[in-house]
Amino acid sequence: MPRARLYSLEELEDIPGTHVFTARRSRQGYHLHKFCMSLMKAENREAFRADERAYLDQYKMTEEQKEAVLARDLTRLIELGGNMYFLVKIASTDGWSAQKAVSSMSGMSAEEYAAMMRDGGRSPEGLRSKREQN
Repeated sequence: MPRARLYSLEELEDIPGTHVFTARRSRQGYHLHKFCMSLMKAENREAFRADERAYLDQYKMTEEQKEAVLARDLTRLIELGGNMYFLVKIASTDGWSAQKAVSSMSGMSAEEYAAMMRDGGRSPEGLRSKREQN
């Protein structure tokens, strides 16, 4: 018996500022994730640092994904199918903490982000649907 969805895919796409990791995004990010997983090996991290573009060109990522990696634009990478559990390997290669990686997507410094989280996180009040923007 197929499992019932709690939310439709349309509802998941309606959350402002959020890109829910769906099966479609998983397929979109497959080669990006293969690149990220390669960074688990020290020799691959060294090769990536030595010539980032040449290293990226070994993977069947889209040009947009490659450009976002080079720019370290984690928000764009998520839009392009990336999952943070894989993308954090790029941040780790650069010596970033997970906190710094996540804060880079928030427009806050790592310290500001940590303080916000200690104070209870973002408010649940406010815009709850992209449709409400219209």
